[in-house]
Amino acid sequence: MISLEGQFLVAMPDMADERFMQSVIFLIGHSDEGAMGLVVNDEIENMRFADILDELDLGDPDAVIRLPDSIRDRVVMRGGPMERGRGFVLHSRDFESGNTYPVANEISLTATLEVLKAMAFGPAPKATFFALGCCNWGPGQLEVELAENGWLTVPFSYRLLFETPVQERYDAALGELHITRASLSPEAGRA
Repeated sequence: MISLEGQFLVAMPDMADERFMQSVIFLIGHSDEGAMGLVVNDEIENMRFADILDELDLGDPDAVIRLPDSIRDRVVMRGGPMERGRGFVLHSRDFESGNTYPVANEISLTATLEVLKAMAFGPAPKATFFALGCCNWGPGQLEVELAENGWLTVPFSYRLLFETPVQERYDAALGELHITRASLSPEAGRA
């Protein structure tokens, strides 16, 4: 089996599961035991990072109020339909805790309060992506979906994960393959 860990999945136009229509998912893990990833283009409306800090009581409320708007107002992403109450942070490798998992291409995953505190009060990783929830596939499930033309795979792109505006990530992911929505067909080709 070839692992797709560290790559993106891009939903095909005829994605049957409404939860994943026009999704771009970064795969954190992929093995014979299954796969895990985070949707990177689904912002949670009306929720900001300061709301998470308040909810988890991470820091003095006065300190949270004094945070720069760029930190307080950063978006919170919907990482997927599983474990929706759990936070996941993809970040550059300049941050590490005892629970940091190196993914690929200088990207790590940390899912502890320690990284949220670092994001708010420093020292923060150079690049971060914060999501609630994740996507999981059982053994062989993702391979079946790929064979049925449910997903395209896109190589890792730092720019796509950390720099591209959320609403542009689907088209940008397709652009990494030099295709557009108009050039996608729901019909799978067979050789």
